Amino acid sequence: MGIKKIQTIFYIIVINLFLISSANAQAEKECFEKVSRGIFKFNQGFDKIILKPVAKAYNKLPEPVRNGTGNFTSNIATLLSIPNHLLQGEFRLASHATGSFVINTTIGVLGLGNPAAALGLENQKEDLGQTLGAYGVDGGCYFVLPILGPTTVRDSVGMVVDNNYLDAFARVTWHEREISDLSGSKIDYVGVKAATAVDFRGDNMLNFESLEKNSIDLYAATKSLYLQDRSKKIKNTSSSDDDAWGDLDK
Repeated sequence: MGIKKIQTIFYIIVINLFLISSANAQAEKECFEKVSRGIFKFNQGFDKIILKPVAKAYNKLPEPVRNGTGNFTSNIATLLSIPNHLLQGEFRLASHATGSFVINTTIGVLGLGNPAAALGLENQKEDLGQTLGAYGVDGGCYFVLPILGPTTVRDSVGMVVDNNYLDAFARVTWHEREISDLSGSKIDYVGVKAATAVDFRGDNMLNFESLEKNSIDLYAATKSLYLQDRSKKIKNTSSSDDDAWGDLDK
């Protein structure tokens, strides 16, 4: 797909989401709270039965293996950050992200290492939801998706467009389209996404336990944490401590 066509689609999305969010008197209001709370309970069950036990086993692996997994999935995510940096006009960050991906993929052996960080290259994660937010588009309705978790109208639409048009890794694997003689399969896509989720859950084992222990209403606390996290990322005010929570929208 040509750059002009992507830009046209992007601006149409911005205009439509602006109209949607402007129609809402309150940004990120609850539109489907009863349904979302039910899905949230389902996600808790999935976490308790599957994700948390797998993450506990993952945490018992040698540290180099866990670091390599985290580096690899972060390197793959860079392919989505690059076009979103460009859409935001952040050309310096786009060049840093591109350099980081090239260096880590080659010298870092497919991203298992992170030599780009030692060279001072920034690798700030971006997605279309953040890009739209940077353009002033409000989140709109807040709701919860099965497995995927918290989101908003803006972020969910951004996720769909990212997956179909902007994320080169998703296009090569999930959609099985050839780009620059590269090819992949849905198994590759699902495998990387699963590894990303397990790595995130393992890194934040204590954070999740603390949140569950200290929250009177875990659903409301998770919503608040998600919206704060997204706001900071849109404004690029996340600190290294905030990043310890990883990407709560993935």
